[in-house]
Amino acid sequence: MIHIKTKEQIEKMKKAGEILADCHKEIRKLIKPGVTTLEIDRFAEEYITKRGATPEQKGYHGYPFATCASVNDVICHGFPNKTSLKNGDIVTIDMVVNLDGWLADSAWSYAVGTISDEAQNLLKTTEEALYKGIEQAVVGNRVGDISHAVQSYAESKGYSVVRDFVGHAIGRNMHEEPQIPHYGPPNLGRRLKEGMVITIEPMLNTGMYHAKVDLDGWTARTVDGSLSAQYEHTLAITANGPVILTEQ
Repeated sequence: MIHIKTKEQIEKMKKAGEILADCHKEIRKLIKPGVTTLEIDRFAEEYITKRGATPEQKGYHGYPFATCASVNDVICHGFPNKTSLKNGDIVTIDMVVNLDGWLADSAWSYAVGTISDEAQNLLKTTEEALYKGIEQAVVGNRVGDISHAVQSYAESKGYSVVRDFVGHAIGRNMHEEPQIPHYGPPNLGRRLKEGMVITIEPMLNTGMYHAKVDLDGWTARTVDGSLSAQYEHTLAITANGPVILTEQ
């Protein structure tokens, strides 16, 4: 079932998104060689709670952290840990903020110190692919138009698009219908309507698109050890075009 949000409800989600975006800005300042993803996770949880919100991911199906922290070949859902980040690493921090029962979701990939050209190009292309998808999030288009825009751009730059994890609608629940794949042909899928709120969150790999999951049941990584990056925004579909609710 698709839940159409009112302007008032979207405004509530925007306030959650502002907290999330502000938290990402502060995290950007923290990321450097020597810091641990567990330290980043603790900072994020404290920051979110001080703003009167809660980290929705913590406890979700037993997930034990406020953030997902995915380093290098980890695609998504990485556990924060005590391993220090190293110069040249890339790390994706993914968070969901709950403010008064309304959610916002955003992930961002960061460079740790000085990174390789390969890693820098991956980050640049993944972020650009996100915005190519957002451009298609307009009333009357179909989900497949978003999917195709992301995939065609990513593959034109030589990257693969992860199939196992997709975007989704969001509201009072983290995952609502419809799902938003980042691959596939245009002109297919649900028609986009005013009042829908969705996430677009492409995950691009420098190697194969396939994923494997660690024994912890959460951490997904590339099968060939190649680098992976992810960028994600929550956005509302309005009569005047897409409105990003987690803009930094």
